[in-house]
Amino acid sequence: MKKHIIIAGVPRAGKSTLSDRVARELGYQHISMDSVIAGFERCFPDLGVNTYQNKSSEETMRIISAKMAPFIQAMVESGEYDEHEYGMLIDMYQLLPSDYAANIDSGRVGAIWLVTGDVSYDERLAIQLKHDTPKDYTYGRPIDELAEGCRYIVDQSKIYRAECERLGLPFFETAHEREKVLDRAFECIKGM
Repeated sequence: MKKHIIIAGVPRAGKSTLSDRVARELGYQHISMDSVIAGFERCFPDLGVNTYQNKSSEETMRIISAKMAPFIQAMVESGEYDEHEYGMLIDMYQLLPSDYAANIDSGRVGAIWLVTGDVSYDERLAIQLKHDTPKDYTYGRPIDELAEGCRYIVDQSKIYRAECERLGLPFFETAHEREKVLDRAFECIKGM
């Protein structure tokens, strides 16, 4: 297995669920990169790692991904997790497969993407509502705001999938038979 693992993809696709399982069953140190990004937003706004920067959702995703991929590689190179049998398990939303391929050592860091793009926007909203919990930033938000976010998520899922297909990287569509698909994703990680 790879020393480090990234589970990337869109919100409510199962990243946290799968990350918790991988950490618990395989011993990886779980890091939520979305929490790190939130810290950058609050404490270092001049870095430009900001989810709310008055740009399109796709442009924001591309900006954050381009900045965070080299940051992740710097974390790997620090050696801080090398003394553990298994290293970091990073889950994050905004990491494009192309930025992973260009910036992160795939010999040491495996990655998969979880997407929900094989659904309509309304079906995606139903998935969001089904899996939203009080600890999610979207919990309790107005339906029209969630519906707009679901359009972005479906469109971003298609971008992630197209890049994964082009680069030969693993992705998993979790919109249907989510638990079975997450089991397959878990087996993929074990086989890395």
